[in-house]
Amino acid sequence: MREVYATVCELSDCIELHYDRRMHRSFFVLAIMLASSTLLAHDLAAPPAAPPAAPPTPVAPVKTAPLAVEHYAPAANIPKVSLERVLGKLKLIRPVQMLQSPGETGGAVFIVEQPGRILLADLAQDGATEAAVALDIRERVNDSGNEEGLLSIAFHPKFPERRELYAYYTAMDPRRSVLSRFTVNADGRTIDPASEEILLTQSQPYSNHNGGTCLFGPDGYLYLSLGDGGAANDPHENGQNPLTFLSKVLRIDVNAKSDGKAYAIPSDNPFVSNAEYLPEIWATGTRNIWRMQFDRKTGDLWGGDVGQNKYEEIDLIKKGGNYGWNTREGFHAFGGGKKATEGEVVFAEPVIEHPRREGVSITGGFVCRDPKIPALDGVYLYADFGYGTIWGAKLVGDKCTKPELLAKKATNLVSSFAEMNDASLYVIGFDGGQEQRNPGSIWKIQVRP
Repeated sequence: MREVYATVCELSDCIELHYDRRMHRSFFVLAIMLASSTLLAHDLAAPPAAPPAAPPTPVAPVKTAPLAVEHYAPAANIPKVSLERVLGKLKLIRPVQMLQSPGETGGAVFIVEQPGRILLADLAQDGATEAAVALDIRERVNDSGNEEGLLSIAFHPKFPERRELYAYYTAMDPRRSVLSRFTVNADGRTIDPASEEILLTQSQPYSNHNGGTCLFGPDGYLYLSLGDGGAANDPHENGQNPLTFLSKVLRIDVNAKSDGKAYAIPSDNPFVSNAEYLPEIWATGTRNIWRMQFDRKTGDLWGGDVGQNKYEEIDLIKKGGNYGWNTREGFHAFGGGKKATEGEVVFAEPVIEHPRREGVSITGGFVCRDPKIPALDGVYLYADFGYGTIWGAKLVGDKCTKPELLAKKATNLVSSFAEMNDASLYVIGFDGGQEQRNPGSIWKIQVRP
């Protein structure tokens, strides 16, 4: 979730516009009008925290992989898409996720509201005006910052045999990110708030860049993305610090406990035998992944990593991958970041990059596998939050086809995508702006006639 503000600074006759992901469109247009010079996009300078700690001692020198002459395969001529609103009479407050429980064959969906509620609705009852509350933990959730709140949930893949729901949210006193397990009641529809078991926490120095997505992979393990800790430019250099969860994708086994933890470490995690890394780490050097999802057919893990100044990127998250932050942004060296030197580590390339003229804050999506719309089979659909644009690309070998603009919903800030058990896809958005109690809506993706 991304906070927005504008600060005009007179320094060497330069004007800098600072904003982050959740940019209200009218404010963005006004900012462009005020700055006739090149637009420089920067993250929210969050409230002051403790001074940055001394940079960690690098565990190994790094080098960048040589850039390909051409980053993309030829465009795939993907058909345009249209959006059909569903559950239009429900009052939703900053919805950030929608999903079904495993095994659900009807239209029952769980909708996550950022302030800390999970609602239960039914897509088959499109005219419904109210939704049941499945879980309300607003008193535990800190959503005072625009990127804070209840950010992601996931059902155990063996649900309902294991009636477990996992939730990732931010809390206060101290400011931190929390991954917890809750028990789903016997009705399969409500969650017991008193059943919370905290699995892990991560202190957060600032209010922004919390990530994140929790989800289960096809291997049955839980994956979690966390941002770099916030402010701007990664001041604590968490991106290349192997001894923090920040700026990482984690992978844990929630079906066991070991070493005094509420979970176990999978034996095939990439750094499990390397004392210089936390063993939970699956991938490193990601700046602030906002939504990652597995392709249900191939098992590939796609992530939308929000950029800093110039570039948004889409990554294929792989075992042991180092995605370069804060040495790189997209395919490029990041000015002012940690310098790369020749050595043993090679940074993983993104598969898609968008410059600022095309996007200000990426929202990761899904690879479409809906049999009802075969024209989109294999297309990775994703969005830009600020512009309300929906893009598509296909993976061909080790390259993506050139991204194609498929739709634009100018009045919506695209907060997330959703995939139902039947593989149908939906878009979730904030309507008209991103104020703290702003309403939201849900839209079904279809191929434009």
